[in-house]
Amino acid sequence: MTLASIDWAGLFVYDEKTPLIFTRFFFWGFFALVLAVLSIIHKHRAWRNAWLFAASTFFYYKTSGLFVGLLLFSIIMDFLIGRASAATDDRLRKRLLLATSVTLNLLVLGFFKYAHFVVDNVNALLGTSFQPVNYFAHWANLAWDAHFVENKILLPVGISFYTFQCMSYAIDVYRGHVKPVRNLLDFGFYVSFFPQLVAGPIVRAADFIPQLYLPFALTRQQFGIAVFWILNGLAKKMIIGDYIAVNFIDRVFADPLRFTGFENVMALYGYSLQVYADFSGYTDIAIGVALLMGFHLNQNFNSPYKARNVGEFWKRWHMSLSTWLRDYLYIPMGGNRGGSLFSWIMLSIIGAAVVLLTGWWWLPVVYLSIVGLAVVAVRLSPALNNVITTNLNLMITMLIGGLWHGASWMFVIWGGLNGLGLVVYKSWKKVSPWENSTSWVAHAWVVFFTFSFITFTRIWFRSDSLATAHDVLYQIGNDFKPELIGDVLWGFRSVFALMLIGLVIHWLPSSFKDRYRNAFAALPLWAMAFVSTAVIVVIYQTVTADMVPFIYFQF
Repeated sequence: MTLASIDWAGLFVYDEKTPLIFTRFFFWGFFALVLAVLSIIHKHRAWRNAWLFAASTFFYYKTSGLFVGLLLFSIIMDFLIGRASAATDDRLRKRLLLATSVTLNLLVLGFFKYAHFVVDNVNALLGTSFQPVNYFAHWANLAWDAHFVENKILLPVGISFYTFQCMSYAIDVYRGHVKPVRNLLDFGFYVSFFPQLVAGPIVRAADFIPQLYLPFALTRQQFGIAVFWILNGLAKKMIIGDYIAVNFIDRVFADPLRFTGFENVMALYGYSLQVYADFSGYTDIAIGVALLMGFHLNQNFNSPYKARNVGEFWKRWHMSLSTWLRDYLYIPMGGNRGGSLFSWIMLSIIGAAVVLLTGWWWLPVVYLSIVGLAVVAVRLSPALNNVITTNLNLMITMLIGGLWHGASWMFVIWGGLNGLGLVVYKSWKKVSPWENSTSWVAHAWVVFFTFSFITFTRIWFRSDSLATAHDVLYQIGNDFKPELIGDVLWGFRSVFALMLIGLVIHWLPSSFKDRYRNAFAALPLWAMAFVSTAVIVVIYQTVTADMVPFIYFQF
């Protein structure tokens, strides 16, 4: 390809087939241009923030097209509401402004993410044939004589991430935890910062906004660490995640009945590794790219498959979402201190939704019976009140966390199973013989058991439908075929070898990882360039014909 053959105009036009993502060469050309301009203007804070806001807006346009207008709407709305909230001491007015922000954010998120889900379930329940209408497309067609599809609502990339980010800002301003941003361009930069915009981590205003006003700073050590994180993320995603997905996992989940129960089990363990390599790989790259521009993003993963129990796992996995749900949902509901009216309202909404969408009309009787027994138990033993309401808050949080991942009952089931695991663990740890054991055998067992439980719940996270999940479970329970294990291991030897390597690296001690990370960062620039080139060559030798999208882009 020569410079003359490049479609320069096409570089500035959205193409859904070639989004601007970390695994494409075009992104790194874009990033090089961003850094080049930044190197000239980095001493001027206002110019720097404005330039990075403009670059982030272009990045999102190249990734999601005209949905960039939706992002700008969220930015302008929450900026104005934040300013208005800070300008008044009237508590009622502050609450109304907060309610406006939360309501509008959730309405936009709900419309684009859950409209098809709600309509499909209503149609299935009532036998109707309603069709969701994309009013934004309809209005655009009327205004500009355009030809957007009106009966299909597409999901904007990253809407769950930046919506939660905007909501946390509005809540923190209301609580007085952060001062509102006074410049729209600065606030737009905070919300749209392109390394983490479409797949996280979810950035808190209190962590990032103070950085907007600091001078650019990048030490030699930080430069090396940033390069390491970028290479580490690309290797996780493209060498491990994509390879085992394309060559094994996707094949099994496409038709589980064609594979033995053992192959289905291995595909499940492989998927646990894939989703970690894919999502944490994205986060690693985002952290490295942000650091090269002088900004620090919080850690989002902390070796989650080293967790000794389900509770610890959720403190290590997708930490920005886990802490968001804890601080803005679980604790406001009462957390581990007890229940609240909001807890019972949410439980009623969830129960009503299950009844309406499943048609299980006997469920209200069961539900009311359980509530009645709980009330009697609390009356007889007030100490049970805290236990019941705490577990209730936990289950609601995990169910909503599941629904955040996607508009599907599969994600609700997945969230519910994880919530149930947390509830069971809270009781089990009081009598567990392994809870405080220092034996390496006990440690290995609880880590493996936790990893296996998390892997089991992902049957519903990965499967396209309940039928697929049923087929996976059926094969595991009825067609395991242990006599073929040797043949399967040999037939997929490269996949299983890579899975083993990935898990061994994951389970290495953190201190050992810190040593080789710092050793890389301390290399002379020529040596760092040599190692980086070698790693990139190896990575792109593994690239498949079709670029595998990041898993969390769909959320």
